[in-house]
Amino acid sequence: MIEDELALFDKSINEFWNKFKSTLSDTSCQMMGLRDTYKDSIKALTEKLSVKLKEEERMVEMFLEYQNQICRRNKLIQEKKDNLLRLIAEIKDKNEKLEVLTANIQDLKEEYARKKETISAANKANEEKLKRLQKSADLYKDRLGLEIRKIYGDKLQFIFTNIDPKHPENPFMFSLHLNEAREYEVSDSAPHLECLAEFQEKVRKTNNFSAFLANVRKAFTAMVYN
Repeated sequence: MIEDELALFDKSINEFWNKFKSTLSDTSCQMMGLRDTYKDSIKALTEKLSVKLKEEERMVEMFLEYQNQICRRNKLIQEKKDNLLRLIAEIKDKNEKLEVLTANIQDLKEEYARKKETISAANKANEEKLKRLQKSADLYKDRLGLEIRKIYGDKLQFIFTNIDPKHPENPFMFSLHLNEAREYEVSDSAPHLECLAEFQEKVRKTNNFSAFLANVRKAFTAMVYN
């Protein structure tokens, strides 16, 4: 009885062991299959991630290149803007200078017109004075033996004769012109007269040229007799 039970127990153990080994063998095969599958999956995933990473790297490079292009374009736009602003400032400055120059030219034109008018009036007055002098010269030539000549520097030379009774042809002369103040100015008397400056001041004040000529002739005459 006991032997039968032991045999039965031994049989049961053997069956359990065989089943366990069979199960363990199947599990090992399954583990090997899972391991291979896992390796394949990891490999495929790694390849996909590698491809994805390269694509992302290209995207980053493209983004950085695009960003650099934008920076370069912005810099170029800023340079053009600065150049344009500088050009506008230069044009504005030139326009202001042109306005000032135009105003100065206009002032010069007006000043020239005023000076031209003044000179014209002065020339006209000089012509009138010269006409009066010429008229007086014609008169005094007959009465006082006076000859008037126009010499260098717009001067008039007054030559008296018939002063020295012994030598009536001997000349007594002086020169006269109008200075910048349009006043009579006497010079170059021959022979020299000390009183000529006094006569000059007197004719400037009185504008009596006939009396001036008479006084000069008297002074030359007094020189001869003295």
